[in-house]
Amino acid sequence: MGSDRTISDTENHQKDLDWIKVLFYIHVHVLMVCGLFMVFLEASILTTLFSIVLTVFGILGVTAGAHRLWAHQSYVAEPGLKVFLMLCQTLAGQGTIYDWVRVHRLHHKYFATEKDPFNPSRGFWYAHIKGLLKRPSATHEKLLNEVDMSDIEKDNVVMFQKKFYWLIFIIVSIVLPLNTPIEYWNENFFCTLFVAGALRYGLTQNFAWFIHSGSRLWGLQKDEKNPPDSNIVFFITKSYWPQYHYIAPWDYRTTEFGGYANGCTTAFIRIFAALGWAYNLKTIDSDGVRKALALSVETGKKLPDVLKEVAENQPLSDEHVLEPKKFL
Repeated sequence: MGSDRTISDTENHQKDLDWIKVLFYIHVHVLMVCGLFMVFLEASILTTLFSIVLTVFGILGVTAGAHRLWAHQSYVAEPGLKVFLMLCQTLAGQGTIYDWVRVHRLHHKYFATEKDPFNPSRGFWYAHIKGLLKRPSATHEKLLNEVDMSDIEKDNVVMFQKKFYWLIFIIVSIVLPLNTPIEYWNENFFCTLFVAGALRYGLTQNFAWFIHSGSRLWGLQKDEKNPPDSNIVFFITKSYWPQYHYIAPWDYRTTEFGGYANGCTTAFIRIFAALGWAYNLKTIDSDGVRKALALSVETGKKLPDVLKEVAENQPLSDEHVLEPKKFL
């Protein structure tokens, strides 16, 4: 096998399960079911709406924050937006931004190989949660330590969260979500715990896990009979996610849940770009992709490198970013 598959199947399969994580997520999902019943049987509409809002904020913290902003540097954010996204990511309960980015960059570097901690070639459930429940092998620990995190280590917001993560998490993801319904509209404790606590937290976790398992749902699978098996149409149309995402991960318009240039996260980034809180949005249009393909053939450079070069020299069109004056 190639050098990117040097970790043996035996070593990968023999990684021990982290039983604390296993038991924790079993309880979370059982409580999620209880929370779902309470939504229909007992919880107030305010508690349900509050939980939905928190879930959306948590997902944005992972998608617009940890994934597109910090892991892939697909745009630049003002300090205020960074702090907001950091708080949202903490609300999601996915661990520190620093650790999330490091693991995700390793996932991209060795995508669908034995070095990938979420290796989708092992199936949807391995990519979605099983890989998460296993203790990393010594080899994976070594690979994680080799991931370049120099840009993240210069980010004061990320490093502040890394230092005070558990304090921020307890306040943002436990105390405030559980206290608000009880304090402000007299929701009972168990409805609050199951709906604003377990159901909200569990849904956020599963949406976040789709970032690593989505290739099994929306991507072109091995031996699948489609035109992209034999040509490059998906580069031009940016379809068959995640093929395009893993070629151009810096494109801020690539969604986490299939598709391209749509979805709440892309709209969120565009709105904050219009407000001046986000800038240097990185993307490339179909003409730019065609140009990059030609240059890759002519120069012999790798396509991902050429795509990035072309994108950096291709300014956004005037109509691309929303402008407040258009809606006034």
